[in-house]
Amino acid sequence: MKQKEFENHCISCTVRNCTNHSGDKDFCSLKRITVGTQMPRKNETVCTDCKSFQLRSDLMIG
Repeated sequence: MKQKEFENHCISCTVRNCTNHSGDKDFCSLKRITVGTQMPRKNETVCTDCKSFQLRSDLMIG
């Protein structure tokens, strides 16, 4: 996996299987992210997700 050089200290992240993760540090390499929900009722906070997530290519099957 190629290490991302930029660490956005305003976006902490522990999802290391994301393309946008900043190397071995717990930060995102993007300047901004989009957060959304999968729940039909938008006032439920049970399942919020980073919509900017992209699976690292070295983890893709096929």
